[in-house]
Amino acid sequence: MSEEKPWLKQYSAGVPANIDADKYENLNSFIDHALKTYKDRKAFSCMGKELTYKQIDAMSRDFGAYLSSRGLKPGDRIGLMMPNLLQYPIALFGAMRAGLVVVNTNPLYTPREMKHQFTDSGVKAIVIAENFAHNLEKIIGETQIDTVIVTSLGEMLGTIKGAIVNFVVRYIKKLVPKFNLNNTISFNEALKGGERFTLPDFEDGPHRVILHQYTGGTTGVAKGAMLTNRNIVSNMLMIKAILTTRLTDESERVLCPLPLYHIFAFTTNCLAMMSVGALSVLVTNPRDLDSIVKEFKNYPISLMTGVNTLFNALLHHDAFRKLDFKKLKICVGGGMAVQQSVAEEWQEVTGCPITEGYGLTETSPVASVNPIDGRQRLGSIGMPAPSTDMRVVDEEGNVLGANQAGEIQIKGPQVMKGYYNRPKETDAVINSEGWFSSGDIGERMDDGFFRIVDRKKDMINVSGFNVYPNEIEDVLAMHPKVLEAAAIGIPDPKSNEVVKVFIVKKDKSLKKKELIAYCRENLTGYKVPKAIEWVDELPKSNVGKILRRELRDAEEAKS
Repeated sequence: MSEEKPWLKQYSAGVPANIDADKYENLNSFIDHALKTYKDRKAFSCMGKELTYKQIDAMSRDFGAYLSSRGLKPGDRIGLMMPNLLQYPIALFGAMRAGLVVVNTNPLYTPREMKHQFTDSGVKAIVIAENFAHNLEKIIGETQIDTVIVTSLGEMLGTIKGAIVNFVVRYIKKLVPKFNLNNTISFNEALKGGERFTLPDFEDGPHRVILHQYTGGTTGVAKGAMLTNRNIVSNMLMIKAILTTRLTDESERVLCPLPLYHIFAFTTNCLAMMSVGALSVLVTNPRDLDSIVKEFKNYPISLMTGVNTLFNALLHHDAFRKLDFKKLKICVGGGMAVQQSVAEEWQEVTGCPITEGYGLTETSPVASVNPIDGRQRLGSIGMPAPSTDMRVVDEEGNVLGANQAGEIQIKGPQVMKGYYNRPKETDAVINSEGWFSSGDIGERMDDGFFRIVDRKKDMINVSGFNVYPNEIEDVLAMHPKVLEAAAIGIPDPKSNEVVKVFIVKKDKSLKKKELIAYCRENLTGYKVPKAIEWVDELPKSNVGKILRRELRDAEEAKS
């Protein structure tokens, strides 16, 4: 890169200053290479069922061929909406091989959230777990979706085990609400149907968009970050360069409790770990801590990704503390800041430090990370990843020196192409020189480590998921008894932050239970307010803008 980075010599031994971002022309080239190189190794496991790289290769080819046979053409968008299942990597690689653009979708989205994402991106096909199909039924008529592949949690687990899992999920736990969708096909039927067809030929250059990864923004409207072949491949190679200073090419076992539809696990777990032929152990429900303990007992886990809330929950789980952690080499924390007390106790219990990194959806996601050689610095987001420049600028865009706070900007091959169909929003965050403005306020220390000191945006971080106040406020404003609303994040020991809303009533009969019930109908669970305060008026600027900062300051003064 063009900018001098003298501190790189202090970085973890063996990590190069740059990676070859053009090593693979496209993600498909990397996928083909990994699946063939490690064909006899186990690639993914879930609930005890394992698939080899060779099996994933064959199944994803069949799945991609089926999608093509349904009339889907390269460039068309396909939604993937499921928790961590064996179906996910098969569907992902199959869609990539068919030239489709993948739209990762949180399965907990409400119909309103689904509709926005699917219509904004122009999704034409979807792979969805049956648990969430009832929500799709409510909005599918308002979308372009005409190919629906429904899968069950037990579908890839084998005849007997799969039947048991599905019976428990459907009839004991009752996690599959009734739905009625026309012309659907099961995942296994799609695989079988694809055997009779071939994959299409198409132009697959480095700058072709392969992923619409949705993220919020200062407006609160979810935007599709367009990530290209080169974006994803380069970030995957950056992660590999960092982690392989400790990992080897010899049957690593990687625990994946974070959802693969999230950009952190997507690039780190699903892709980077394939570069060393690792086995990724998928956890379908990370809230089920017993299932995580079980996987630690089943496999010699050498790497684990997680967020602060998960690390903290496991530390308070007696069975976890009794596990053998001798094989554990690396623990990577992302999505939210790792609290110092959690990091210290984690290292005491497991003997393995948590390596904290930093990134955004728009950077595919990794931009910086702490060294993994034992010199992790708590409270720091580490140093720029290979081939990545980071700098701090003031409000006029002037570059600041060490120990001066300003907005963090990032430049590198992992920076997105832009927001889908939103040129103004793209121009607002990526300048003519390719620097991406993160919206986070930070500073670079003398030795090259960076740290976050504040957030320019008003986002609320709930267990690693970004919640945008405007979205919450827009939903609340639609309630007939609400006059005005403002949302902020307040500290929470379990989930980092939770949503608190301040409400000016239009109708005095409005009760908190009524408002919470309304929010649950229109918002994903982690976005639902956990605290409500009735107020007579909201603080505003002279142009009428609600001053959330004053609300946050007042809230902090109470503690």
